[in-house]
Amino acid sequence: MNYIWEVVGRQPTGQQQPSGADTIQKLCDRVASSTLLEDRRDAVRALKSLSKKYRMEVGTMAMDHLVRILQSDRTDTEILGYALDTLYNIVCSDEEEEPEESQQKQEDDLGAQFTEKFIGDPDNITLLLTLLEEFDFHVRWPGVKLLTALLKSQCAPVQSIVLVSPMGVSRLMDLLADSREVIRNDGLLLLQQLTKGNTAIQKIVAFENAFERLLEIITEEGSSDGGIVVEDCLLLLLNLLKNNSSNQNFFKEGSYIQKMKSWFEVGDDNSGWSAQKVTNLHLMLQLVRVMVSPVNAPGATASCQKAMFQCGLLQQLCTILMATGVPADILTETINTVSEVIRGSEVNQDYFASVNAPSNPPRPAIVVLLMSMVNERQPFVLRCAVLYCFQCFLYKNQKGQGEIVATLLPSTIDASSVSAGQLLCGGLFSADSLSNWCAAVALAHALQDNLTQKEQLLRVQLATSLGKPPVSLLQQCTNILSQGDKLERRGSRVQTKVGLLMLLCTWISNCPIAVMHFLHNQDNVPFLTGQISENLGEDERLVQGLCALLLGICIYYNDNSLENYTKEKLKQLIEKRIGKENFVEKLGFITKHELYSRAAQKPQPAFSAPEHMLFDHEFTKLIKELEGMITKAVLKSSEDEKKEEEVKKTLEQHDSIITQYKELIREQDCQITELKEQVASLSSQSETLQNTVTQQFSQIQQHRDQYNILKLKLGTEQFSGKDSHVNGLQPEERSQLREQLEELQRQNQLLQTQLTDRDSLITSLVRECVWCLCVCVTVCVCGECECVCKRVCESVCVWLCVLIYVYVFMGMLISFQPSTVVNSFLAIEELSHLLEDSAFQRRVFTFFLFSLLYTRGRYYTSSEPVQNLPNKNTHEQEKRVIFYVNRCILKIMR
Repeated sequence: MNYIWEVVGRQPTGQQQPSGADTIQKLCDRVASSTLLEDRRDAVRALKSLSKKYRMEVGTMAMDHLVRILQSDRTDTEILGYALDTLYNIVCSDEEEEPEESQQKQEDDLGAQFTEKFIGDPDNITLLLTLLEEFDFHVRWPGVKLLTALLKSQCAPVQSIVLVSPMGVSRLMDLLADSREVIRNDGLLLLQQLTKGNTAIQKIVAFENAFERLLEIITEEGSSDGGIVVEDCLLLLLNLLKNNSSNQNFFKEGSYIQKMKSWFEVGDDNSGWSAQKVTNLHLMLQLVRVMVSPVNAPGATASCQKAMFQCGLLQQLCTILMATGVPADILTETINTVSEVIRGSEVNQDYFASVNAPSNPPRPAIVVLLMSMVNERQPFVLRCAVLYCFQCFLYKNQKGQGEIVATLLPSTIDASSVSAGQLLCGGLFSADSLSNWCAAVALAHALQDNLTQKEQLLRVQLATSLGKPPVSLLQQCTNILSQGDKLERRGSRVQTKVGLLMLLCTWISNCPIAVMHFLHNQDNVPFLTGQISENLGEDERLVQGLCALLLGICIYYNDNSLENYTKEKLKQLIEKRIGKENFVEKLGFITKHELYSRAAQKPQPAFSAPEHMLFDHEFTKLIKELEGMITKAVLKSSEDEKKEEEVKKTLEQHDSIITQYKELIREQDCQITELKEQVASLSSQSETLQNTVTQQFSQIQQHRDQYNILKLKLGTEQFSGKDSHVNGLQPEERSQLREQLEELQRQNQLLQTQLTDRDSLITSLVRECVWCLCVCVTVCVCGECECVCKRVCESVCVWLCVLIYVYVFMGMLISFQPSTVVNSFLAIEELSHLLEDSAFQRRVFTFFLFSLLYTRGRYYTSSEPVQNLPNKNTHEQEKRVIFYVNRCILKIMR
């Protein structure tokens, strides 16, 4: 401490006071050479106190020492705080003072130089991000302010360093969770600077749960009634969402749009809006517009519009729109916001059409807004906003276009109420040029890409004065256009002419009937050619270009229904009175106009002054579409025109032929489909009939069998009758005997069936036992078991053979059936193979041969009849018996 006082304190009498640079140099030496932490801390504190007054000297001599302090003295939070404050004073000018403009510029340049020096080493930014993890207030707060100042001075380089720093953005996001409001609020300012113009950082911040945290802070601070913190949160949200489709989709998918509804719940008492509330609500409306901006992807905009309607946000905005006491700035921005929420969305447009103003009697919101648009006393920005709202309401809304045009037709005019059509006509023929332009553009949007409404508007008749017949709206527009210089106007006459010409060009484009009506007036074409051929001033050149466009549309969409104004005659008229090159030059002047380029950028009419309102965004699209086609149509010769007509006719013929073939193919496809259905139906019917035939055939067969049985029974009865007659039996006795005989036959048949089933069961069981035993014996024979097991298995085989002998012998004695012989022989053959003793095998087959021969001889020598046996004279039976006798003999010989 004594050393510090010696440097900056009072010096002894007679000695010269040291300069600021000398003092700073001594302090820097002390910071660099002192081994005591207290001495370094005091020196850094002294540098901090001198950094504002001697900013350049401290920045030049002490910056490196201060950075080393941040690196080495990490354990002492006090010296870290002093060093960070000093660096902040170096790179940022004192905001409390208000220096002159030249001095301020010098200070900014100095801060930029020191910032560039500090970030020259990227490790300094990484070190600063590491220090922000320190919870101590005296370290974290100066660190936040320093990083914010660096971003303000050199935004892009600092953003690049933070982006590549591990966990850099995450550390900064932790500032929003700090319980100390000062650090949290300065953290908001830091994130505002960090997210400016950097999409990658914006995505990282968004995925660090920034939306959730920011909306919580806005709610905690009172939403629209909150203070400057709410404004900072909204500015940060705008940075994150504007021109960032990924974050917009994340915001929508996270259901954050639904949470925005509470922001616009304005009470009934709207008096006394504070400046901060107006600012907050203005930013909230801008946030809604960012989500539904026309420059966004159409699919994303449509989904956001749908979500805003479903959650009630659009309804809330319409409530503010129709409320009283709302400031003009908020009302204008609300109109613009509602415009973009309903633009191109059929559901939202239908809802907006149903909104009524709280008046007596209630009037549609569209009518109330149009009344403001054609009222020249309303603010200019408000009138532009209403025009934009009307354009968005009619954008891709043919139903709304039809409703607007219907208010102009004679059958729908209600004298007791003001309609949108009446307001548009009133503005169109008003003495105010801005009202003329706005009404003309609004009416042009009611006809945009809608041929039906263009034709319907031709029916509109206007009563210009008492005692005179009504004139059509088309004729009245051309009359005002031709008399524009004679009529008194408040504002620019050019603006009125441009508005009427845009309306006429939109009206007759792609509508040959409207072109015919326009050309039917003999004064229109001479007026247009006269305007184009004159040498007028700079302001009138735009009118000449639009007149050339209108005349070119009359040529391009002419159906040659008027003999005096066919395409060829109009082109000859242009060539004689104007010249084709001059015509094309005047036409090309439109796209070269500065205001044309501005209007083509975005749909919203944004003009700095009323006289700059000359072009509409949708009309610039029409010019871009028609300019090339009109130029070709005018420059084309009559021969080329004829050739093109011939080509068109040929193409039309080809198209008609192709259409006929397509129709033929469609008819054939339909016929093929019908025939396929018929085939499927007939196939199902055929299957049904086939099944029926099969069933009937089986029934016929059954009937035949029954018939044969009855026939046999009839023959038996006749024979029995004769026999009974011979024996002297009575008919009752014969019937009883016949019934007994049938009963015995049934019992015999039942017994035979049971016997057959039993034989089959025994045979299957024997086979299964043999196969199971084969496995066991095979294992024994192969040596997998002991000798005792082998002997046991052989004994089992011998006894099984004996059992089969008994079964075979008894079975063949009872019934000499081929199946019995086959099954018995196969079983014995399989068992004998399992035995190693060949002598035993011979004995097995000798016994079987003996049994077979014995039963066969007994069968053929027996004189008693045996039931259910095969015919003794059957040759097949004899062959099978001989076959098995031979096999047995062969087995014995082996």
